[in-house]
Amino acid sequence: MILSVLDQSPISEGATGADALGNSVDLARLTERLGYRRYWVAEHHGTPMLACASPEVLIAAIACATSTIRVGSGGVMLPHYSPVKVAETFSMLAGLFGDRIDLGLGRAAGTDSTTTFALQRDRRQVAPDDFPQQLAELLAYLTDAMPADHPFARLALLPGRPNVPDLWLLGSSPQSGIWAAETGLPYAFADFISPTGAQIVADYRASFASDAYAPKPRVIVAVSAVCAETDEEAVRLSASSRMAFTLLREGRLLPVPPPDVALRFFEERGLAPNAIPLGRRAIIGSPATVRRGIEAVAKEYGAGEVMIVTITYDHEARRRSYELIGEAFGLTPLFSSATTDDSDASAAFRRS
Repeated sequence: MILSVLDQSPISEGATGADALGNSVDLARLTERLGYRRYWVAEHHGTPMLACASPEVLIAAIACATSTIRVGSGGVMLPHYSPVKVAETFSMLAGLFGDRIDLGLGRAAGTDSTTTFALQRDRRQVAPDDFPQQLAELLAYLTDAMPADHPFARLALLPGRPNVPDLWLLGSSPQSGIWAAETGLPYAFADFISPTGAQIVADYRASFASDAYAPKPRVIVAVSAVCAETDEEAVRLSASSRMAFTLLREGRLLPVPPPDVALRFFEERGLAPNAIPLGRRAIIGSPATVRRGIEAVAKEYGAGEVMIVTITYDHEARRRSYELIGEAFGLTPLFSSATTDDSDASAAFRRS
């Protein structure tokens, strides 16, 4: 089993966005040492709960602070941007960091409609929904397939060549699977958002266009997980994110609350302490419990790689969750603890 990390840069109550970004760098260093394959950072806007609004900036910081783990976006929300700008930005990252860079692309806004409109350069009207055309243009730049007579042809001379990022399409719906298959792109499915995607992934494999970007279908399934020494402690720690996402569905945005506050929230609403927001799936428990849950989801999707997103109020609890999961799966640490001390890596990064 290949394990990777999806980081949404959570902001805890009483902390700042700068704290959260420092924690992301710290966690990347730790998970590299533990033997995780990739570290992807998400894009969100206009929320007090998640700090990363610019994945490419955080990717550069993390890639500078690490040496072997693949670093990428999970993902860049392409409708906000010009395809050539995304191509140039990730070409530069690939030029700087070689074959360690992944470009995960999404169609979702990562925010509400007002913020989406604010992100537009031209606000005379709402931007068109032309994601397939954007994706085709971006692919033409990255694969050097822009026709010579195209007016944008010279823009395919990307600054980071010959290095290019590894391209992935992200999704949680049937349409994203169709696009990934048609373009022959690797596909990362967000089970933590839409836990009924096994058939979507099966359809993607069945209709994959092998003569396009990639020679064969590749799948990552992204899951939500919180691991602690006991099932009970994991339920307590996970209450913070479960409360935050429950309120998010109601249009209420807040930083990640402390576990005790979250547990009172569920009690006051007459919900079980382990209640999961409607329409979501989370794997919560001891190392043995979480391993069984992750293996079950991986089998459901036929995926050899699982990407884990973990949100807790306390950063040390999040670090420990990834440590316990890595130990449960027997990941091989890259460095020994005797040679690598990342206990205060976030502070060290900000001083560097």
